[in-house]
Amino acid sequence: MTVANLPSLEQRAARMPRVGEAPAQTATLPMQHALEAAAAGARLDPAAAVALLESAPLLELAGAADARRGAVTDATVVTYQIDRNINYTNVCVTDCSFCAFYRHRGDAEAYTQSTEQILERCRQAVELRATSVLLQGGHNPWLPISYYEELFGAIKSRFPQLHVHALSPTEIGFIAEKVEQRPVDEVVARLRDAGLDSVPGGGAEILVDRVRDLISPKKQRAADWIGVARAVHRAGLPSTATMMMGHRETLAERVEHLRLIREAQDADPGFLSFIPWTYQPDHTELGGGRASGVDYLRTLAMARLMLDNVAHLQASWLTTGLQIGQVGLSFGVDDLGSVMLEENVVTLAGAPHASNEAELIRVIADAGRKPVRRDTYYAVVEVPTVGEEGDALARRRAATRIAGPGIAGSTPEQAEGTAGVVPAGDVPLGRLRRIAVTSEGASST
Repeated sequence: MTVANLPSLEQRAARMPRVGEAPAQTATLPMQHALEAAAAGARLDPAAAVALLESAPLLELAGAADARRGAVTDATVVTYQIDRNINYTNVCVTDCSFCAFYRHRGDAEAYTQSTEQILERCRQAVELRATSVLLQGGHNPWLPISYYEELFGAIKSRFPQLHVHALSPTEIGFIAEKVEQRPVDEVVARLRDAGLDSVPGGGAEILVDRVRDLISPKKQRAADWIGVARAVHRAGLPSTATMMMGHRETLAERVEHLRLIREAQDADPGFLSFIPWTYQPDHTELGGGRASGVDYLRTLAMARLMLDNVAHLQASWLTTGLQIGQVGLSFGVDDLGSVMLEENVVTLAGAPHASNEAELIRVIADAGRKPVRRDTYYAVVEVPTVGEEGDALARRRAATRIAGPGIAGSTPEQAEGTAGVVPAGDVPLGRLRRIAVTSEGASST
């Protein structure tokens, strides 16, 4: 541009607002006001949340979420945990279209672990300094409540130091309604008295029945999931809340999911943290693609701003990778979850990521935060030293994936491979073989 093409002083002056005259309203001004209010602690209404999730500038959204995170947690600290996910059974009758893990009873790959098999997995976890075990499985109508009571009691007897973080609102609801035909409150009380310490937030997916009808029509309704979570809290047990995003839901339905979690927390407090993760489509009937990293980061930020009554926000590096998990530390996240000594469910659907304690410590430190190892209640277990070498570093690296149950037979066996679920390179065919595609279309086999 030449000098001759530049606007004159008079033209530039005409563009400026007159003294005392407010600039013209723009589409971003209400968003800016909403971001500033939410960052300061004001309750964000769903309509404003949808607008922000759809259109707010990414870095401004991140800034607001990070400011809010700093107001409710220690801004200098990022926590992590050592625990083991133990999938006690993969037998399930709910047939969720997004799941590559479940098997039908009688399938060659179907299994249910015995108490002794699970105790051996607990022993391995304790050796690697785990503070808790997460026990989840399928909706298995052949397992009475006595199975869980015996299991939890045995774990507490053998490993009293282990926190039992087990089942989910959908599993507890299934046990109560379909297996025992007993009230949810009664079932929760029995499980608590047997040794259950807290409940993970599995089975939430998206808490909107339109979406649930599309991806899991046989599963617990949204109101029932909320009802069981509130019953768990009334029984004196904490829980977590989750979201599976990036499949058939709209952005407005993600916000509705957050609103319902917030409302339940208002009524019966007990959610320790919120954990959104991205849908993994491999080997599933639902198929489709994965949410982008930017989409995930925007949703993390919105969760921090919307859930003003839930203290902790965890990034799911297992489904998005450690790089996105690290970036999430600037989008309202204060926790990187667990090293996940074992994980079978989303791994079978294509989540390829694995890590160890040393790597989580490095990722947190490289982001300029102080790594702190916690327990399930977010109490400090240890403040590790950054930059350890030798035996200390080897011990941190040892807290990594160990073998999970094989799916080649009905009895769990140790298996090689990144996730310890199937040998590296093998595809678990048991899930997909139930849908055979022919020239006439899809049919059950």
